[in-house]
Amino acid sequence: MSKKLYYLTTEIIPFANVTPLAEFSTKVPLALQEKGHDIRTIIPKYGYVSERKYILREVIRLREIPFEFDGEEKVASAKSAFIPKTRVQVYFLEDEYWFKPLTNLVYKSKNGRILSDNGERYGYFAKAVLSTLPHLFWAPDIFICNGWQCAMVPGMYKKHFEGINEFYQDIKTVMVIHDQNEYAAISRDDLQKADVPIHESLKGKMLNVYEVAAYEASAIIIFDKPSNQISKELLSMPGIKANKKKVSVIKWSDDESPDYNIIADKMDKVLEKLSD
Repeated sequence: MSKKLYYLTTEIIPFANVTPLAEFSTKVPLALQEKGHDIRTIIPKYGYVSERKYILREVIRLREIPFEFDGEEKVASAKSAFIPKTRVQVYFLEDEYWFKPLTNLVYKSKNGRILSDNGERYGYFAKAVLSTLPHLFWAPDIFICNGWQCAMVPGMYKKHFEGINEFYQDIKTVMVIHDQNEYAAISRDDLQKADVPIHESLKGKMLNVYEVAAYEASAIIIFDKPSNQISKELLSMPGIKANKKKVSVIKWSDDESPDYNIIADKMDKVLEKLSD
């Protein structure tokens, strides 16, 4: 059954290519579109992305989208393009402070250190993305939330958006976990700035953002590779273990170019269950 899918990511080739998420987020949306789904993608507009080269277009209705973040009124705008040689639409969320200054390392500084404000940046991204729907005049059936970068979306949607108007009715959220590393540790302060609900069982100043998301997400997809089987570690974490009924583990190969059509088939089966 065809669904409207809002695919949230921070990397798509050729606009941003830092981790394997980039290739995944280029090939999988196309494969899902070929299955008949109405899919739209959104990423941050990094300052190094050439608007002329990639033919980014102004979208009048996506200028100055208002929302609140950390107790302050904010506005963000978005431009539109397509993944090259496809008809997969990409929205580029603009922000002069959070996204424009980033280098093509995206998550790290030039000296290799992880950016200390990643948690706040992607909390901002989540809130801004969720605020786009009335301006798109489009309501998805499912948010596909890729990686730690988009893991604040399920809780934020549940707390601040679900049911507030006709654009936010019965949308499901799918948390997609590609890896388990130091980036997934987000400070409680950053989560609180983003006003993301934190389950009372989760303690400490640093929290695994996947555990935080597990309580609010409609479904969780974990990708295992022979060389990087992360599901066992993730399922041992109290927050994910408490929500293990939501978890689907998809196994794929270590090939340099895996078959993304097969991966999309397996994801599609998880998406289909959400409408049962």
